[in-house]
Amino acid sequence: MRLAVALALLVLSTSGARLDAQRRAPLQVALPPRDLLSTEGPVVRATGILGDRDLRDLLRNGFPARLHYRVELWSAGGLLNDLEGTTEWDIIVRYDPLRKHFGVARLVGRHVTVLGEFEALADAQAAAERPFRAPIFAPRRGERYYYAAILDVEMLSLGDLDEVERWLKGELRPAVRGQRNPGTALTRGLRTLFVRLIGGERRHYEVRSGTFRAR
Repeated sequence: MRLAVALALLVLSTSGARLDAQRRAPLQVALPPRDLLSTEGPVVRATGILGDRDLRDLLRNGFPARLHYRVELWSAGGLLNDLEGTTEWDIIVRYDPLRKHFGVARLVGRHVTVLGEFEALADAQAAAERPFRAPIFAPRRGERYYYAAILDVEMLSLGDLDEVERWLKGELRPAVRGQRNPGTALTRGLRTLFVRLIGGERRHYEVRSGTFRAR
């Protein structure tokens, strides 16, 4: 009897954890009102992304966070779904250790929107997680569609990778000539390489909206 009760409690707790995880889905996509489905895009939001302890540690140690969003519009109803359009944007979060501030900005195409500077990481996270209406919408009324939202979180830039490759090839001459401290450059490069090797710098999320008919 005790064993049966214990197993039942375990099942209930596991089910509850799964429901909580579903409620706290890190990436969410919400459709506009029905009368705006053909003129407005979905609202996309990520929650708790920067709450990951590893990402927080990397951010505080000088690694900017890049949240790359991609929203795809798919037509539905045929034998094969067709990709009708895409849109992309980035959220950049960077910690300045000298000023002890977090800066947050949104990049859509060539347009940059500064979302603010914050002393607390929690405030920067709140700014980075503000809902954003994707600049994409269903073009044809009467057709059935759905949206797919993808989020990739990366902590390193291509410039960092290029520097690591040069250092691994022994190209430390610019630092030796005084343009950069060789010890600092090498240490930063090895740290970058280490983070890449442990695979702790990337996160990938996907979510799909329900199917709708544009009006």
